[in-house]
Amino acid sequence: MRLIRALVSWSASITFAVIIAFALIIFVFQPTTVVGSSMESTLHNGDLLIMNKFSHTMGIIPQYGDIVMLDSNIDEPRGMKEDIQDVFFNNVLSLMITNKKNDAFWVKRVIGKPGDVIEIKDGRVIRNNIIIEEPYLKEQMIKAKDQKIIVPDKNVFVMGDNRNNSKDSRIIGCIPIDHILGKYAFKL
Repeated sequence: MRLIRALVSWSASITFAVIIAFALIIFVFQPTTVVGSSMESTLHNGDLLIMNKFSHTMGIIPQYGDIVMLDSNIDEPRGMKEDIQDVFFNNVLSLMITNKKNDAFWVKRVIGKPGDVIEIKDGRVIRNNIIIEEPYLKEQMIKAKDQKIIVPDKNVFVMGDNRNNSKDSRIIGCIPIDHILGKYAFKL
């Protein structure tokens, strides 16, 4: 009888710990891996990051210059169901076990917020008629097509730091705020 009580107690403790861990990953912090070179020289392919998901959980708009993790499926609706599925199917551990490349999440930098006018002109980024100083860039943009974008409500404009090798809002368009899953906290 004592053995059964001990097993039940241990099982309850382990179950509680697993539930708490999943809740933390869903709502507070999530590990992710950088895939590709779009954020060089700030972040590199294979870097393991911890993303703060509190802003996503609370619906807070990220600030200019924030490095964010986003769901690359911007044409698909995003809600709590997808947040929970990500814990099971797109986490670092499951991807290491399956040896899959995780391209479900992208890591980019916020350049524009709702209502901003973003211009790409002569290899420079201009936000609301002011050239943005970007000391984090790997190199000057070359072959950048001139364009002008007005960031819609409930969206952000994101770019990689390696502008010559980044699939970002210049190509895929603005990102719905509910697809911004977290903000860069630190690198492991």
